[in-house]
Amino acid sequence: MLKIIIPIVFAILSLNGYAQNDAKEDSVILKKIYRTSLLNGKSYAWLDYLSNQIGGRLSGSVNAQLAVEWGEKELKKLGIDKVWLQPVMVPKWTRGVTEFAYIETEPGKTTNVPICALGGSVPTLIGGIKATVVEVQGVEELRKLGTAAIEGKIVFYNRPMQADLIETFKAYGGCVDQRYSGAAEAAKFGAVGVIVRSMNLRLDDFPHTGAMSYGDLNDNDKIPAAAISTNGADLLSSMLKLNPKVKFSLNMNCRTWKDVQSYNVIGEITGAEFPNEYMVVGGHLDSWDLGDGSHDDGAGIVQSMEVLRLFKEIGYKPKRSIRVVMFMNEENGLRGGKKYAKVAKSKKENHVFALESDAGGFTPRGFSFDCNDENFEQVQGWKPLFEPYLIHSFTKGGSGADIGPLKKEGMVLAGLRPDSQRYFDYHHAKNDTFDAVNKRELELGAATMTSLIYLFDKYGVK
Repeated sequence: MLKIIIPIVFAILSLNGYAQNDAKEDSVILKKIYRTSLLNGKSYAWLDYLSNQIGGRLSGSVNAQLAVEWGEKELKKLGIDKVWLQPVMVPKWTRGVTEFAYIETEPGKTTNVPICALGGSVPTLIGGIKATVVEVQGVEELRKLGTAAIEGKIVFYNRPMQADLIETFKAYGGCVDQRYSGAAEAAKFGAVGVIVRSMNLRLDDFPHTGAMSYGDLNDNDKIPAAAISTNGADLLSSMLKLNPKVKFSLNMNCRTWKDVQSYNVIGEITGAEFPNEYMVVGGHLDSWDLGDGSHDDGAGIVQSMEVLRLFKEIGYKPKRSIRVVMFMNEENGLRGGKKYAKVAKSKKENHVFALESDAGGFTPRGFSFDCNDENFEQVQGWKPLFEPYLIHSFTKGGSGADIGPLKKEGMVLAGLRPDSQRYFDYHHAKNDTFDAVNKRELELGAATMTSLIYLFDKYGVK
């Protein structure tokens, strides 16, 4: 089959003004990259250890520190040119004992429902809170109802992800505001607590946590905020339609502590021709604490590590310096990404390219690019190289949260885009575990990332 595919690729690339000799060489290199990743990959074994031996890695936790130590040790084993830790102060929030909630239709008649505290929430009072519920579809509806309808009640945000949007990240973006700022807005109208429908397209019993913010509220005005599973949300909504006087009881013991020191973990292969031009590949080492963070973002971490290992395995010596960065604190602060960019700027480092994997370990479909037209045209010219591997989607758009602070004129930022249809079944939930990741899909993603970096390293940024 390869003998048939390669001549077709050459013909297409030649039509795009891409030299046939280069096309032939690049096709061979990409084949070697994919073959090595699929037959002799390390990403899945790394993820097994990170997920099952360390587990959830919330910023400031013991597990986060264990992950830092593991990442540094594994990079040193690769025999690359440099490995170091970059200190960064991160927030520390703990969940405490398992949260508990129930719906009360009448005194003594209750139904338990799955909930979890949102990251950064204050706790309930000792013994919890219990109040009647007002259901809304978003912040705008809250404002229309006003204080008279909300004061003393628990606000229930129940706007679901829009299921008819094929791009699930757009569906997520369309409702995540109620999770992030819902408590701050509800508190202004005298609410005593907030529950938010989980950001999940599937109906199940897994509540999904995630970052939330109180904005500029005083500590005394902050109210507890929790996510409720999609099944729980539908049950509560149905009960409210039958009886608007039902009550909701919520008990949480979470706590925010003083910031603590953590680290970005960085490894580098120094470029042979342009050592002062830096190309970054990375993901975030921290995760939420409910599962073990295999998709979000253990997958991105091990795929990024695998880029450097694959280059060494196939004997490719990069022209430019390539760094893998395991960013700390993407989930609830982005401190690692901001710190890396700040240090790079202070050292006047010339970063020309950055790639992030933070959309799960599913089958790769392509990349999104934040770049100028000239660089995007160059990328489009490489598209036929990826089509034999069923990588078809090259679009302009976002890249990744951690590499965003590096953005400057002329630089190329890119994000790996796997198939996203199942991603939000696991995102920030207890079922984001190692068994949810497919070995072959993970390895295809690592090879796809390595291939793009190889091409940008060879031909440079326009």
